[in-house]
Amino acid sequence: MSSAGNAELLAPAGNPEKLEIAIHYGADAVYLGGKNFSLRNFSDNFTLEEIHEAIQYAHHRDVKVYVACNIFPRDDEIKAIREYLLELSRICPDAIIVADPGIMRMARDVMPHIPLHLSTQANTTNIESVRFWEKHGIARINLARELSLAEIRKIVDNSHMEMECFVHGAMCISYSGRCLLSNYLAKRDSNRGMCCQPCRWNYAVVEKTRPGEYFPAGEDARGTYIFNSKDLCMIEYIPEMIQAGIVSFKIEGRMKGIHYLATTVKTYREALDSYFENPSGYTVSSFWKKQLSLVSYRDFCTGFYLNDPDSLMPYYENDRRKNQQSFFGKVTAVDAQNRVLVDIRNKICIGEPIEILKPEGSPLKSTVLKIHSAQGESLDVAQPGMRVSLKISVKCQPNDLIRRSEN
Repeated sequence: MSSAGNAELLAPAGNPEKLEIAIHYGADAVYLGGKNFSLRNFSDNFTLEEIHEAIQYAHHRDVKVYVACNIFPRDDEIKAIREYLLELSRICPDAIIVADPGIMRMARDVMPHIPLHLSTQANTTNIESVRFWEKHGIARINLARELSLAEIRKIVDNSHMEMECFVHGAMCISYSGRCLLSNYLAKRDSNRGMCCQPCRWNYAVVEKTRPGEYFPAGEDARGTYIFNSKDLCMIEYIPEMIQAGIVSFKIEGRMKGIHYLATTVKTYREALDSYFENPSGYTVSSFWKKQLSLVSYRDFCTGFYLNDPDSLMPYYENDRRKNQQSFFGKVTAVDAQNRVLVDIRNKICIGEPIEILKPEGSPLKSTVLKIHSAQGESLDVAQPGMRVSLKISVKCQPNDLIRRSEN
């Protein structure tokens, strides 16, 4: 389902499965990366053949595909990047996401028919930068995360460019991702897709004459997380973002799981559609906020958008909050007798209260009545990694997710 207005919901697709899930739950567009040259090299990503198949799959469902090539390359990579861009030009994604001026120049040379979107890595914070990039062939800019909604509104009012901004997900503790912690501590270049996220590690103080003795810095007994940022969540401020002139609402998370992806895409799809169906009567549903809390997250904040000092404070707790609702698996097929073929991700038992996360509406509640193995054997329990048949009492469809019911 596409939005009723002109705001695009842009979802991450870390691999082909995630692309299907993002589209199933309502994304208008997805962004993905190849095996090289994007800033999420630890995601599964896509081969060129898979990118081609992804574009065909998405376009058949009226969904756009943007391919990230936003690495900051070295000279010895230039030839390979040019060849990669030439291959992409033949399979025609809807846009290429770039950050480096050199890649931008090559892209304009080898694929002038494909729009260029500027990554947030380019740190665009002012109208003069926007005008510069527009002059050099950029069609859309993902503005720097450090801007407030008022600053974004001012840029929109003085330009003709499309502006894209993050609406949900993890934030880097450094300035728009320009961090060298990973380079220094693990020799993995954070600005070339290899960040090992040392900002999420547990740090302590060590005194020189007491090697091996670790002293907490005072936040709690487990240590301190002085670099850890909160997660962005703008579900309560959709009207304000639309009124600021943002045309694409981007969800972070190419490396996150399909439960996170399905839940966030579904929730923001409903919020955007609700606003455009009745802007004057728009209200924030408590159901949306509850759904977002069901997936693993750090404390939520509004980032820099509202100039709220509390939103910019580090998150001192121990890593993420654990999932408050177990995710059991993904539906892959349904037969005429409503037997549901499921890829199991977490242990599930007969009698388990479950709910089916549908693309639209509230989750459908049921109970696991029967479990059969792929060979037809009756089971009491299905373990992770198994593909089994479940007998349940509600209707579902391929790519629906199954999770534990809260009641």
